[in-house]
Amino acid sequence: MRGLACVLMFQTHCYDSWLRPEARKTTFFMWSQLGGTLPAPLFLFLAGISFALVTDKFRQKGLPPGQIARTTIRRGAEILALGYLFRLQEFLIAWGWAPWSDLLRVDILNTIGLSMMLMGAMCWIVLSAGGTAHVRGRLILSATGVALAISLLTPPLWTTWRPRWLPWPLESYVNGVHNLGQPQAWLFPVFPWAGFAFAGLALGFLLWPDWSRARQAQTIGLAGVAGLMIILLARWLDGRPESLYVVYDYWHTSPSFFLLRVGLLLLILCASEAWCRWGLGQWGFSPLVQLGQTSLLVYWVHIEFVYGRVSILPKHSESIRGATVGLLIIFLAMLALSRLRTTWKARRVTAAAIPKEA
Repeated sequence: MRGLACVLMFQTHCYDSWLRPEARKTTFFMWSQLGGTLPAPLFLFLAGISFALVTDKFRQKGLPPGQIARTTIRRGAEILALGYLFRLQEFLIAWGWAPWSDLLRVDILNTIGLSMMLMGAMCWIVLSAGGTAHVRGRLILSATGVALAISLLTPPLWTTWRPRWLPWPLESYVNGVHNLGQPQAWLFPVFPWAGFAFAGLALGFLLWPDWSRARQAQTIGLAGVAGLMIILLARWLDGRPESLYVVYDYWHTSPSFFLLRVGLLLLILCASEAWCRWGLGQWGFSPLVQLGQTSLLVYWVHIEFVYGRVSILPKHSESIRGATVGLLIIFLAMLALSRLRTTWKARRVTAAAIPKEA
C-alpha cells in the first residue's frame, strides 16, 4: 500500500508541477489531482496500523503503559523533527526566493509525527485508565471515536470556530491557515488528516489478535466489505438536504468525504491483500513493494526533482505527453534509488553478522 501511495504521489506532483496552464484545464488533470487525494490518507492510515502493531508487541512483552507511551511518542517526535529538517533543507536549497515562513509549513511528515504522538497519548490514557479487562475493545472504540471526532470537528475549526487567538504557526496545525489568513487546502493539518491515522489505529488493533492473524484473508475481506458499506453511507450522508454546518465544503472538510476515503482505504487494503496473496505480488520482484520499503526516502528525494531548483523538466510548460515521460523517469529513478538503498542495507546487515577474524 505504501508503494501505491508513492506512485500516486509521483503522478500528482509531476503533473501539478510540469503541466502548462491549458493542460491543467483538462479532464485528465482533474482525475490526476483526484488521485492525489489518496497518498496522504494512505501514509497516515498505514502509520496507524503500524502503530497498533508496535503497541501490541510492547503490551505482549509486559511493558507498563508509561514506557509504551514514552517509546511511541518519542518515535513520533523523531518523525516530526524529520519534517522540520525536510523543510529546512528545502528552504536552504531555495535560498533567495523561498519565504522564511516555509520553514513552518505543515507538511505530511509533520502531521504523521504529530499523529503518532497523539496516538501514543491516547493509548497511554486507555491502557492506564481501565486495567486489563477488554483492553483491545477499549482501544478500538477509543481510536474510532477520536477519528470520528476529528472528522466532525474539521468544518467548524476551518470556518466558524477557528482558533484565531493562536499564533499562526500553531493554528496551522489545527486548520492549515499558515500565514495566509485563511485555511489552505494544500497543507496537512491535524483536522482532518490525523483522523486517517486513528482509523488505521482502530483497524490495526482489530487485525493483530491471534484469531485475526489465523484468519487474515477472511478478516481483511470483511474489512473490504465494511469499506464498501462506509462508501455507500458517505454518499447517502452527502445527499441529505440537512446539514450540521454553516459552511459545507465537500472536498476539503466534510465528514462525508472523510468517510468515503476511509472506505476506499479499506477497499485498497483488501485489494492489496489479494494482490500479495494471489496476484503479481507473488511473481517475483514487485516495484510497488520495493518503493513501499523506502517510502520516506523516495518522498524526500523526488520533491526536489519535481518542485525544486533541479526539476528535471521546466515547470508549468509541458504537455500531458511530456509530463508523462518525466513521470516515467521519476518513477524509474526512485525505483532504482529504492533498490540501491535496500541492497546497501542488506549488505550492511550481512557484514555485521559475519564474525570478525581474531
